[in-house]
Amino acid sequence: MIDPKLLRSDPAAVAQNLARRGVVLDVVAMKALEERRKHAQIESDRLRAARNAAAKKVGMAKAAGQDTAEFIAEGDALAGALGRADEEMAAVQGELDQWQLELPNLLHESVPDGRDPSANVELRRWGALRAFDFKPQDHVQVGERLGLDFESAARMSGARFVVMRGEIAHLHRALAQFMLDLHTRTHGYTEAYVPYLVARAALIGTGQLPKFEADLFALKGESSLFLIPTAEVSLTNLVREQILPAERLPLKFVAHTPSFRSEAGSHGKDTRGMIRQHQFDKVELVQIVRPAESYGSLEELTAHAEEVLQKLALPYRVIALCAGDVGATSSKTYDLEVWLPSQGHYREISSCSNCEAYQARRLQARWRNPDTGKPEPVHTLNGSGVAVGRALVAVLENYQNADGSVTVPQVLKPYMGGVEQLQPASW
Repeated sequence: MIDPKLLRSDPAAVAQNLARRGVVLDVVAMKALEERRKHAQIESDRLRAARNAAAKKVGMAKAAGQDTAEFIAEGDALAGALGRADEEMAAVQGELDQWQLELPNLLHESVPDGRDPSANVELRRWGALRAFDFKPQDHVQVGERLGLDFESAARMSGARFVVMRGEIAHLHRALAQFMLDLHTRTHGYTEAYVPYLVARAALIGTGQLPKFEADLFALKGESSLFLIPTAEVSLTNLVREQILPAERLPLKFVAHTPSFRSEAGSHGKDTRGMIRQHQFDKVELVQIVRPAESYGSLEELTAHAEEVLQKLALPYRVIALCAGDVGATSSKTYDLEVWLPSQGHYREISSCSNCEAYQARRLQARWRNPDTGKPEPVHTLNGSGVAVGRALVAVLENYQNADGSVTVPQVLKPYMGGVEQLQPASW
């Protein structure tokens, strides 16, 4: 969440920043709510002091052998009033907390202006586009001959699911294994196996709740558990309610998990194939860092995701998202977009974000600053390193051959047991 002290001291500056996203902050309403909170706090403190004073009078009266009934009655009345004041204080604070949880993060000053993806800024491109001597097919046409099965998935689960069989399932697994090895052996991340089901508090901590509940899959019943939309949730929650010593930072975690998303609001968008699914795999990167180092860490984390695509020899570009396209929890985001020949343009395969202290405040994740000796919020970063299904899509399209086969990228051959091409098979 946004720093409550900043909200109280300079709401106009917060409103100006949020306006870049197209979010209107009602400063008058916020000030009124804060005044209610302050009044409730003052009244609660006054009654607590009066009750304590009444208790002292009882003790003094007893010591002097005097009648204590009057002072006990006074104390009981004050205790009742204090209870009501504390309830009012809790109600106002709860209203204020809920209101603050709905606000998106403040944007970094370097984020480009703009209200929609058309204002995103391309920073760089990597890789030469392949010149095909035949008309390239999309990943569905290529993959269905190799073991992608959308019909079976639809019969058992509905739309936006896929079954993989044979060597294409092997290739999907090889992609994930390659990414994990690269990030752990070369980039210094610690691999983690994490829960795929998390409690509501975990999702509030990373910012998916309360605002984006419609995007999540929740278990029915009394468990109040949700399927993770990304391993970012589980990995970032590893430091919730902790005060980390300075020497432990930075922390760098990586996990390969399925991700589950309802894709609410995406009806009719990317309905064909594997681009937008309810269940998909990702290799997720998370860093927990000192605040002064977080923007250097954003560049580093983005470079780590880029290296996956470079080693796969997949052409891509890096985009700086504009103010209106940056996700609610992020202060600044780079998207990596991979080239898909069948579509003739680049499609997102990774988003790398610096959330600054937004998630850390919600999680009570802190470090002890040696300069002040006091606990302060850490900064959290996350990024796909990369989405496995979309990497598979890109490999199928960029490495397809005229005879229907797909050449295995050089870097994946050690993970494929010597298989150099995926050949069409009868399924």
